[in-house]
Amino acid sequence: MSTPDTLSPARPQPAKEKPASGRRRREKNGSWRRALRRDWQLYTLAILPLLFFLIFRYAPMIGNVIAFRKFEPGGSIFGEEWVGLRYVKLFLNDPTFWNVFTNTLVLGALTLIFCFPLPIVLALLLNEVRRRTLKRFLQSVTYLPHFLSMVIVAGLVMQITALDGPINAFLDFVGSQKVSFMQDPDWFRTIYVGSEVWQTVGWGTILYLAALTTIDDQLYEAARIDGAGRLRQIWHVTLPGIRPTAVTLLILNIGTFMAVGFEKVFLLYNPLTYPTADVISTYLYRMGLEASNFSYAAAIGLFEALVGLVLILSANVISRRTVGTSLW
Repeated sequence: MSTPDTLSPARPQPAKEKPASGRRRREKNGSWRRALRRDWQLYTLAILPLLFFLIFRYAPMIGNVIAFRKFEPGGSIFGEEWVGLRYVKLFLNDPTFWNVFTNTLVLGALTLIFCFPLPIVLALLLNEVRRRTLKRFLQSVTYLPHFLSMVIVAGLVMQITALDGPINAFLDFVGSQKVSFMQDPDWFRTIYVGSEVWQTVGWGTILYLAALTTIDDQLYEAARIDGAGRLRQIWHVTLPGIRPTAVTLLILNIGTFMAVGFEKVFLLYNPLTYPTADVISTYLYRMGLEASNFSYAAAIGLFEALVGLVLILSANVISRRTVGTSLW
């Protein structure tokens, strides 16, 4: 006969567990508060950038409402009366706009084709330079154009391509006829893309050179043991190592595809080169500020922003599904 001492103790009933989602939410909120208390000095550094974006990037978006309202200078900043899609229909039926839109696409595509892969090529070439002094010299030379003011760059381009400039002087020396580069619409795209490559390619190598330093040297050693030459190592080790960086920059470049540099185009173009040089940003400047047609310009600007949004979202989805790398 069993006694109370020999009886096995009763097992305590397990307490009812609370929903896991609520617990995770509280843990997440608690960890965020702890991180804020611990690193509040670091978070304060983000206040000014956030204020900048809020004031100069997000708050002006409210003004897009005038794309659907009739705006008159001196009146309400949100327009006088609702006109719906009137201004959208106007620019969609305007042949000048479609010529400007085509020029923007062509210049954006040429800039992407030349200015995106060339920094990768230059970074690979610089990575192969073994003499540190020579490598630093080449990096400095290729970086310098980025720090020049756009006005200086445009002035240099105009001086070099002028009728009495060095290019025409060379053409005259070899017996060829001088060319009015800055007055010929057929030459504008070549001049623009060439100056863009000269100014931006060197600076674009910085991120790729940083990505190259993260590649494990053991991968190169293993490739050499397998008999891979230098080109094989670049193809099978270096390029896959910098692929995430390259894909991220490609998505960002596609997102700004329509935002062809206003400053350089504005400084280089003239009425003679409008057929190939006039882009959406310069057309907006003339329609909005010079012609005071703000609602019409706002409608075109909103259309440009929507096209850019569609491009970056599409590029991000395609990149995630094809190479497994994306911005989000």
